Amino acid sequence: MAIYAIGDLQGCLEPLERLVDSLPLDPSRDRLWFVGDLANRGPDSLGCLRYVKSLGSLAVTVLGNHDFHTLCVAEGIQKARPRDTLQDVVAAQDRGDLVDWLRHRPLMHVEGPYAMVHAGLLPEWSIAKARELAGEVEAELQGPGWRKFLQRLYGNEPVRWDDSLTGHDRLRVIVNAMTRMRVCTRDGVMDLSYHGEPGETHGGRTPWFDLPARAHATHQVVCGHWSVVGLKLRPTVLSLDSGCVWGRALTAIRLQDRQVFQVRCPESAGQED
Repeated sequence: MAIYAIGDLQGCLEPLERLVDSLPLDPSRDRLWFVGDLANRGPDSLGCLRYVKSLGSLAVTVLGNHDFHTLCVAEGIQKARPRDTLQDVVAAQDRGDLVDWLRHRPLMHVEGPYAMVHAGLLPEWSIAKARELAGEVEAELQGPGWRKFLQRLYGNEPVRWDDSLTGHDRLRVIVNAMTRMRVCTRDGVMDLSYHGEPGETHGGRTPWFDLPARAHATHQVVCGHWSVVGLKLRPTVLSLDSGCVWGRALTAIRLQDRQVFQVRCPESAGQED
């Protein structure tokens, strides 16, 4: 079985179709992994959601920050932002089915030597710990109180993990780390406002994947989210957001041998977030 991990789609359906068509994919054995951010900013958010949903067991996808935002906008919990491209999702006749499908996607997926998460992991989290914490979020999002959970999701506080955290603060830190984080300090204090180049950090803030002695370095972490970084392949990190929605490329990588497959993308939107 081959696993092809694919970077952030953000509503770019046409490049996704071209990329999947270019893969030597055996649907009876192989799998497609999506690092999250299926929708928003690109021209066909609805099409991307429908496409990935239609793949059934062929696809594994984790939730990204834009996926949480899609859920909130579709359910009227948050208003759409000026650069959002979610109108087609909100107006879709199958909106309820798509929302139900999306909120049942995992926050983190672990399989063999690989762990897939949209943005990153805090340095003190082992893979087992992170998977346990992701399960707490998934239980809320898939449970009867999921709308109330989403109503309390937005915010940057607390800025670091503490095992004593409870309630919405605890869940918010988990979601922010796994779907929004780019940089943090050695002791895991996140700066969620940072969008720049990895080498331009200051004040003790470091790209999460550059921190020494990361407890999760036992696995290869497959992620996306930081399009400024682009395609970055390291022994324990595979960062796959190559900026399709910004007019660069959509990337897939076959995990077993790290062969890269790419298609070029037309520019669709503006500034990263």
